[in-house]
Amino acid sequence: MKKMLLMFCAAILVFILFGCKIQEGTTTGLIKPEDLRYPRYGDKIEAVDYNNPDNWLAKGSGGTHQVDVFFLYPTSWRAEYGAYPISAIENLEMRHWAFYYLKTRASAFETAGNIYAPFYRQLDASFVVAQNAANGIDLFGGVPFTDALAAFDYYIKNYNNGRSFILAAHSQGSFVMAALLAFYMRDNPDVYERMIAAYLIGLPMLEEVYELYPHIKPAQNADDLGVVISYNTNSPLIDGKDPFSYPSSVLINPITWVTDDSYAPRELSKGGIIVNDDGTFVDAPHLSDAKIDKSTHTLVSSVDREKFSSAAASRAYFPLGVLHENDIPLYYYDLRANAENRVEKWFAQSGKKNAAK
Repeated sequence: MKKMLLMFCAAILVFILFGCKIQEGTTTGLIKPEDLRYPRYGDKIEAVDYNNPDNWLAKGSGGTHQVDVFFLYPTSWRAEYGAYPISAIENLEMRHWAFYYLKTRASAFETAGNIYAPFYRQLDASFVVAQNAANGIDLFGGVPFTDALAAFDYYIKNYNNGRSFILAAHSQGSFVMAALLAFYMRDNPDVYERMIAAYLIGLPMLEEVYELYPHIKPAQNADDLGVVISYNTNSPLIDGKDPFSYPSSVLINPITWVTDDSYAPRELSKGGIIVNDDGTFVDAPHLSDAKIDKSTHTLVSSVDREKFSSAAASRAYFPLGVLHENDIPLYYYDLRANAENRVEKWFAQSGKKNAAK
């Protein structure tokens, strides 16, 4: 199993771990702990106790839907230079920004289902960048995957009650969720058959992954079920290396829900949101256009790159023009409408009525 996980992670590539909001005043130095030993995949790692309600960011969010949404937030903390590169589950910075992402990312799906979201221990991005790819992957497959697997299994056995569900995540959360799709769903087909869709945003799922794990299928349109929705967003011009440009990326346009390179003008978009640092946001109708660029293998948007790129402090990882931080906000209401649509298609196919409507 270890070899399979390493192959899986290598196919997706280590750069995809690093989507995060870098707070002002934090260091961007690379940690090089050559003489230190951290938990890796294959080690005996004790997962977080998900029987403890304090280890849940959201447990149903007060919803009454017949469908759930299981959400994993992106990287939400930064280690100080030379510090231990795996967050404690009690880390206040991580919990603060996880709640921020619950409000500004997971909320896109709250009209489709009851949101469940665990706190999980994460890797510091700068630490993983400093490793060679194999070591970074091995580390990532340790604590974060251990927690996510335990959290989802606990959710299925204690909260789900047989309901259909959507998976949703961004960046590091999407990487972890992809591993969960590859292994947990393969080994638990009875659970997988209740999955409506998986929104793994900010993660360029590669053709090689679908070939290695044929039970996972990429979305082809707005209506298909049991599929993976994946894209990552950039400007036409990037000041540096594009960390998400891989020739075998499998993407879908979140406005028109096609996989070709046809252009979707902003007038067709249902809109996005403009997010403030305090987690409040305002609606922005017809915010962004979208086109899958076959030459860069990314989703391209012509929004103001100065406004929607990641913070200046993160330019070592995300050059100006990489819109990774706003993958969901740019298409917030397009994602919401699509999740609602797939839920409706799910109930229509099963012959059951969605009592939440």
